[in-house]
Amino acid sequence: MNLGGPAHHVSILGGGLPRDRYRSLLLTGQVKDGEESGEDLATERGADHRSLEALGPELSPVRDLRALIKLIRMMRAFRPDVVHTHTAKAGALGRLAALTLRPRPVIVHTFHGHVLSGYFGPQVTAVYRWVETVLGRRSDRLVGVSQATVDELVDLGVAPADRFEVIELGLDLSAFTAVDRTGEPRQAFRAALDLPETAVVCSWVGRFVPIKRVDVLLEAFALAHRAHPELALVLAGGGELEAELRAQADSLGIADAVRFLGYRRDLDQIAGASDIAVLSSDNEGTPVSLIESAAAGLPLVATDVGGVTEIVTPTTGRVVPAGDATAFAAALAELAADAPLRATLGRAARTHVTERWAAQRLIEDVDDLYGRLLAARR
Repeated sequence: MNLGGPAHHVSILGGGLPRDRYRSLLLTGQVKDGEESGEDLATERGADHRSLEALGPELSPVRDLRALIKLIRMMRAFRPDVVHTHTAKAGALGRLAALTLRPRPVIVHTFHGHVLSGYFGPQVTAVYRWVETVLGRRSDRLVGVSQATVDELVDLGVAPADRFEVIELGLDLSAFTAVDRTGEPRQAFRAALDLPETAVVCSWVGRFVPIKRVDVLLEAFALAHRAHPELALVLAGGGELEAELRAQADSLGIADAVRFLGYRRDLDQIAGASDIAVLSSDNEGTPVSLIESAAAGLPLVATDVGGVTEIVTPTTGRVVPAGDATAFAAALAELAADAPLRATLGRAARTHVTERWAAQRLIEDVDDLYGRLLAARR
């Protein structure tokens, strides 16, 4: 339940499925040291939520076995008709536990992205791919949060295309659509960060981990900042690479223009104080940060990975090749120099995401999926 798309997703489902037809239990593990937990999201949504101490993101044979045994016991007590898993580690252990139950429940797994390229070395990646392939054959349905995610998984041989379907993220975007990017809150937030009103502020939200390529973002920002010194960059998040990234900003001579904010819950205020939203990852599913920023009316600059192009279109922002700091810098420079273009792209971005990524749509899509799978089972 580290802060991010899956935490929002399962909290909405855990608390939002119709109570007259569903009784659901949300089981989650522990977050890594230095990362922010989103367990409060489940509480706010009214989900029946339990946290397992033995379930964590790192590979640990002893703890993983304890987590599996605990999951089996809790599932046997709950007697689920459907077991729906999310993320790689929890998804593997959760599906293994479900396969021990009799009668066997319907098994669904959602890929919010995947860890089958770019995360680990060749040997570990091969093991993960084998696990996903074996479990994919035993799952009743595999779900991707974007068509691009599904296409990648099919190409990787996880399962044939007819085993998958796309159910996009659903989010409560009301706080972002209500953002006023012209009033006093914007000025006050900028003043608190010592950013002048004339600054063109780029905002990034996420975890400081290698796959997010914040190093490329800093390099691109440094290039764009030379031509447009009014640019500023705010980074909302934390993680293992923070000290390294701070040192990189200093070595690039942009430390005075970059703000490291740590993990924040006031992302709507950050969006309200920003002019451009950015994402530099090498691998993504459907980035929540881009959807939320777009709902606040921000134009977007992001790398062409995963489901990004379903959010960032030619009318909502600019897409650049992953790892290409020069192209990223050019896109930043283009938007920095053209306030009317930023406004036009931002208006289109808000319309685009609010029509497509709504929480109620997610609930209805998953309700429909469960209904079809349970009817087929009967």
